[in-house]
Amino acid sequence: MDNISTTTLTMKREFSVTPERVFDAWLNPEMMRKWFFTLEGTNKVAQNDPQVGGTWEIVDHREGKDYQALGEYLEIDPPNKLVFTYKMPQFSELEDTITVELKEISAGCEMTFTQLIHVSPEEGWTQTDIEKALGEYHDGTEHGWNLMFMGLKELLETGEVSYKG
Repeated sequence: MDNISTTTLTMKREFSVTPERVFDAWLNPEMMRKWFFTLEGTNKVAQNDPQVGGTWEIVDHREGKDYQALGEYLEIDPPNKLVFTYKMPQFSELEDTITVELKEISAGCEMTFTQLIHVSPEEGWTQTDIEKALGEYHDGTEHGWNLMFMGLKELLETGEVSYKG
């Protein structure tokens, strides 16, 4: 797997709850099944073993297909930092690395989310093709996380996610 190109996505969000509540939403399977790569109505699996070396898995069923997201926890420092791998094997065997950092602010909590996105160029791609793909992966990933973070905010601040997919 030589010749892997990378781009970094960084997003910040504020929540009117404590860092502990946000941290828990990343690790608690009952919370995960409502916002993390899935919605409660389409979720088939939400499981994890939240310890360094432990794994997590989400399986979402949409339009007749199962979509699996999974990874391994690399660092867990409650309620400040969470680092884990992420991949969707049906699309690529490449693993991205995600870092979630939380800090208390006067209004509640600020979350800084960083994803190191890996793209494997296809045979014959030029540098322009690689840059285009990195941009598309970055923008598509940002769009997906933005939707998830809207659901996370709603879940944490109201107790439920109104968007049903």
